[in-house]
Amino acid sequence: MLGRKPSVPTVIFQAYSAAYRDRCLAIFAANCPGYFAPNERSDYISFLDAPTPGYELCLIDGIVVGAFGLTGDAAVRNLNWVMLAPQSRGRGLGAALMARVVSQAQDAAVTCLQIAASQHSSGFFANYGAVGAEVIIDGWGPGMHRIDMELQLQ
Repeated sequence: MLGRKPSVPTVIFQAYSAAYRDRCLAIFAANCPGYFAPNERSDYISFLDAPTPGYELCLIDGIVVGAFGLTGDAAVRNLNWVMLAPQSRGRGLGAALMARVVSQAQDAAVTCLQIAASQHSSGFFANYGAVGAEVIIDGWGPGMHRIDMELQLQ
């Protein structure tokens, strides 16, 4: 039907476990080099292979379609390794993910989220009120600029 928006799927969030490592790496690969520099893969592998408290998976119909991490234990926390499977975009998953992040942060009395984005992902975070604090040309690799952003929650 014309003019009808697709229904927003039910998103389930669960803690990351090593059983989903390969699926997370597949989502990373699907977003590279569009949203991540190829040289970041080894950093992501190290992140996944270390204890990852605060890293969560986004599932639709039992399939991992995204991941993100709210890390740290202070009033200022980091939002890390946010990624969505390309085929899941445009279905409300990003909004659900950000609602989850903000809710968790508010429950933990977090006042500010720090986000290290790229020029390709910064617009997404800006839609939720994050502002750029610093731009580092080629900060993630050649042609992939790092944009340090902050999202104030109070």
